[in-house]
Amino acid sequence: MRVDKFLNIVNITKRRAISEDMCKSGVVSVNGIVCKPAKELKIGDVITIKFLNGEKKYEVIAFPVTKNIPKSKQNEYIKEL
Repeated sequence: MRVDKFLNIVNITKRRAISEDMCKSGVVSVNGIVCKPAKELKIGDVITIKFLNGEKKYEVIAFPVTKNIPKSKQNEYIKEL
């Protein structure tokens, strides 16, 4: 699954366009390497997002099969490190 699509589906970003822009501006990295929006994720990958006041790391646990998941189910797909 593409990194920009994954960030949107698991409710880390509100819209896919936002996650796409974040990837293009070099804010998102996968396994320590800055990635493009089309980067394919695998289970176990670590996504790092750099914000102005720090950074957050998420580990991919599973991929959702539906387009939208409720925010309460977020911990089934990612683990915050």
